Amino acid sequence: MARHGGGLRFQPSGGERKPQIPVGKKQRLSVERLANDGRGIAFVEGRTWFIEGALAGEQVEARVLAARSQVVEARVERVLAGSAQRRAEPCPHARVCGGCTLQHLSAEDQLALKQRSLAEQLSRVAGVEPEQWAAPLTSPEFGYRRRARLAVRWDNKARRLDVGFRASASQNIVSIEQCPVLVRPLQLLLPALLAVLKALDKPQAIGHVELFSGTAEAVLVRHTAPLSDFDRQRLVAFAGEAGVQLWLQGEGPAAPLRPAQVLGYRLAQWDLQLEWRPGDFVQVNEPVNEAMVAQALDWLAPVQHARVLDLFCGLGNFALPLARAGAQVTGVEGVEEMVERARTNAVHNGLENAHFYRADLSKPLAEAGWACEGFHAVLLDPPRDGAWEVVRQMATLGAERIVYVSCNPATLARDAAELVRQGYRLKRAGMLDMFPQTAHVEAMALFERPAG
Repeated sequence: MARHGGGLRFQPSGGERKPQIPVGKKQRLSVERLANDGRGIAFVEGRTWFIEGALAGEQVEARVLAARSQVVEARVERVLAGSAQRRAEPCPHARVCGGCTLQHLSAEDQLALKQRSLAEQLSRVAGVEPEQWAAPLTSPEFGYRRRARLAVRWDNKARRLDVGFRASASQNIVSIEQCPVLVRPLQLLLPALLAVLKALDKPQAIGHVELFSGTAEAVLVRHTAPLSDFDRQRLVAFAGEAGVQLWLQGEGPAAPLRPAQVLGYRLAQWDLQLEWRPGDFVQVNEPVNEAMVAQALDWLAPVQHARVLDLFCGLGNFALPLARAGAQVTGVEGVEEMVERARTNAVHNGLENAHFYRADLSKPLAEAGWACEGFHAVLLDPPRDGAWEVVRQMATLGAERIVYVSCNPATLARDAAELVRQGYRLKRAGMLDMFPQTAHVEAMALFERPAG
């Protein structure tokens, strides 16, 4: 989405402002190219149009979603002359659901778009290109998502419960009957889940529902008011018949119906099982996650007993495989609950060479006791806003090799520029296709500092 600063606005030299384009207006457009987020770009009378669902070279009729200044956001209503790249969307909800925005583009073309986006950010923002591009890490384009949140809303006027995903550029809920990006166990679970939710006596009490698939399948029901005994019994019966864990969340934290139940996922290559709870961050794409961890370990190449720092470590997704490989791992995370989860996971997997700490990663690292001895290598897996404060201090840690895992190419490029300024070289970079059918880009980059 185009963003504009809050600076001064100048009236056009002609003395008159162009009339604002009303929401809902239809416009015929010639699409010139694709933006990095997968929307088509067209130009009409000095305005730039960003069109959801359009491809380069197409003639489309689009409906205006929003307009401000010289930027118009729109969505395709009809394709008048289609691109050879266009395909029929496999999901019947694709054109209205806000979850998948690129189903009309082949998997190969989606990868090319994301690779171009990553390369452009590194070049434009950081002024660098990796010495070597790694092949993209991919998974099947459908049936990959092992967790999802379903929005739930009671329509009082229609006396109907809508269960599904948010519509594109809207707060409306698209009621779904299927979701082909979910892993197979969750796809099979969906019809019975939808049926029981719609059969509840007081569906108004349901806030949202989350689905999980790992060492077990689980359903979390978030309720904004106490469940009636009857509705609770229906949900319990559904869970028993479906063979899934039932987790409930009211005002407090989420809890399983049976306290002994745990959720987890495996990292089979390292014989690890990691426990997690609803609300914890875990990667949704199991094949890409395993390939990502393997690539990170390969790029870091830790020797036995090497000191490796894992920043933004979460529940140990990278730290525990590194420890299994023989490194002395220090994991740091800002959320105490995740630190405790990582410690527990280390104990349950018999790893004594991984130690975890909570720290504010916007503060100087050198003041922390765990940072005093320095590290041979550092792994970073920050949130979307990147790791600017950490990166600014990287030289103090003495690491010769850094692997940066990013879910936002823009902040990766910003932070890469700072690492280059400190004397690191961008040796490798590659795209991680964690979310097929979307324009979301994840990436991994390897930085090395020349010896001496």
